[in-house]
Amino acid sequence: MPVDTKTVLNIVLALVVGIVISFVATPAAKWFAQKVGAIDVPKDERRVHNHPIPRLGGLAIFLGFILSVVLFAEIDRAVQGILLGSVIVVVSGVIDDIVPLRAWQKLVFQVLAAAVAVYHGVVIEVLSNPFFLTRPEYIVLGAFSIPITILWIVAITNSVNIIDGLDGLAVGVSTISSIAMLVISILVSDGNVAIVMAALAGACIGFMPYNLNPAKIFMGDSGALLLGYILSTTSIIGLFKFYAIVSFAAPILVVALPLFDTAFAFVRRILKGQSPMHADRGHLHHRLIDLGLSQKQAVAILYSVSAVMGLVAVVLTTTGVMKAVLLVATLIIAVIVTIFVTRTTHHAYEEQKKNGNGYGISVKKPEENV
Repeated sequence: MPVDTKTVLNIVLALVVGIVISFVATPAAKWFAQKVGAIDVPKDERRVHNHPIPRLGGLAIFLGFILSVVLFAEIDRAVQGILLGSVIVVVSGVIDDIVPLRAWQKLVFQVLAAAVAVYHGVVIEVLSNPFFLTRPEYIVLGAFSIPITILWIVAITNSVNIIDGLDGLAVGVSTISSIAMLVISILVSDGNVAIVMAALAGACIGFMPYNLNPAKIFMGDSGALLLGYILSTTSIIGLFKFYAIVSFAAPILVVALPLFDTAFAFVRRILKGQSPMHADRGHLHHRLIDLGLSQKQAVAILYSVSAVMGLVAVVLTTTGVMKAVLLVATLIIAVIVTIFVTRTTHHAYEEQKKNGNGYGISVKKPEENV
């Protein structure tokens, strides 16, 4: 579906409708969460909020997303599979937000949702060789395509859930990732994927005013798992299918922040002799808070890092003058981010030295499940 005038209009409408529906539906989701007892109570050192906060905000995001997609996107077989799988993920998330599920139970739901998408043709079949100076140029996955696809979907689905530990962090990073994929889809003339990403970005933006620090409602697993699932599956039909280096690098860069944090968490836990699913307080956002940063400062840093990675992914899909302009812009932003991070962490360190706290400060506690 080429990006013509009609498609551009649908992209804009999908974004706007997603924002409006999500924004209007969030108070209703908050009321429902309070009625069914879906409340996040700070009870361990991983939580940074100091009072009970309703979750299930993911229901508002889901409503804004799915209605926007149904209204403006072409519901082909792949998109149909993604929507059906998203229903499974949201249902499991709602159950977990009300009555916590075991890790293996959540995994079963996620694999089922991934299998539904695969059944509808959402499959990674070919990858560009990451060692592009060697032969072959492309790697046909063959029998490995289905297990690799399911692994990718489940990994990204969980990675967004894992970074959902500070007010506005997961929804903001997901917004940045979806906008990066939206821009890439426009550049490669994939209008339908662009519409789906516009719907997701809109649904996230509509929810953000309620979730930014101090948060009035959390998205819960119903939202975090949904965002990870949509980003992972849409990246397959929108990025992995292009037989170029972008088909390997771009989708990874778009979700680099949550993917890196998840991989680092698994390695850290295994080296400690713990289960990879063992919850701990060693994620990137925890480390920034432990440096003495406020939630807003930590979230701003992680937003910036995510934006730089997204810009790099966009640069990979462009050519000519546009590529040069975007590359320069990315470098400038990277330098600004580096200066901001350095100055912010140095200031926090100096404040702690002045107060005699060192790095062993006591902190409030974060919302997250893994």
